[in-house]
Amino acid sequence: MGKMRVHSAPWRAATVLASVLLVGSMAACGNSDTGGGSKDDGKLTMGFSQVGAESGWRTANTTSIKDAATAAGIELKFDDAQQKQENQIKAIRNYIQQKVDVIAFSPVVESGWDTVLKEAKDAGIPVILTDRSVDSADKTLYKTFLGSDFVKEGKLAGEWLVEQKKTASGPVNIVELQGTTGAAPANDRKKGFAEAIGANPNLKIIASQTGDFTRAGGKQVMEQFLKANKQIDVLFAHNDDMGLGALEAITAAGKVPGKDITIITVDAVKDGMQALADGKFNFIAECSPLLGPQLMDLAKKVDAGEEVPARIETEETTFTTEQAKEALPNRKY
Repeated sequence: MGKMRVHSAPWRAATVLASVLLVGSMAACGNSDTGGGSKDDGKLTMGFSQVGAESGWRTANTTSIKDAATAAGIELKFDDAQQKQENQIKAIRNYIQQKVDVIAFSPVVESGWDTVLKEAKDAGIPVILTDRSVDSADKTLYKTFLGSDFVKEGKLAGEWLVEQKKTASGPVNIVELQGTTGAAPANDRKKGFAEAIGANPNLKIIASQTGDFTRAGGKQVMEQFLKANKQIDVLFAHNDDMGLGALEAITAAGKVPGKDITIITVDAVKDGMQALADGKFNFIAECSPLLGPQLMDLAKKVDAGEEVPARIETEETTFTTEQAKEALPNRKY
């Protein structure tokens, strides 16, 4: 079922544009002159609200989205929410007022979106969730989710630890640096990791606190963990940046990261991969930030009224120290 267009471009111009975009759709990383001109020429307009710039992952994600929009001939209206939900809601309402063709955003937290998403739906503007999901019971409020399986990432991290500690005869004390409170990756990575380590009763999480996905937060909370707990055997950080911050605290406490404390993180950005290659981290579950090309392809489809899957997951892997050494020279983020 099609939707009412929210700008004045005639259907014929949009159809011509779609056929031109189709020819160049497989070259998202190359140059593109597609759709040049203004909205009156039928150029698709996307409003995108980003969480912020809290990590190396997020910076790479933003770059991917901006570059892919340019390559696809999509006019991008970009907003940085600075990790505040109220900023994202304001940005989405601005996009509705501006009558963009598609709205995409990476939600700061999972809850509290129904009202603004209904406003977008009532305005006939399709919404795409990227990277993070929402907990809305009404699945018609958005067209699709594009991103990672965060529960799986947590499980992969936990399963690796279970294998590494299978011969442990006594308790293995784990501390956990959680992501932003209420955020989908924080909730899901925590859940997946807890489920996986449940296979070995010796593996116990003795402290778990948010570091807000930032290096500064990771360092600060790890300092508190080290002061409060005499014996820490493992750190599970919900992203590389918090793990990198924790490295500073661990080193300052006179301990050797990667040896005295086993460190497991999620993301696999360059700095994290370097720490893994250097033996300071021990294992990383990948979470790819390069969602831009897929997002632009989805935007064209939903704008044209095409049916798309309710959930589209990115292909990802895991890394040990040796695998990180091998992958680093060609790492794009």
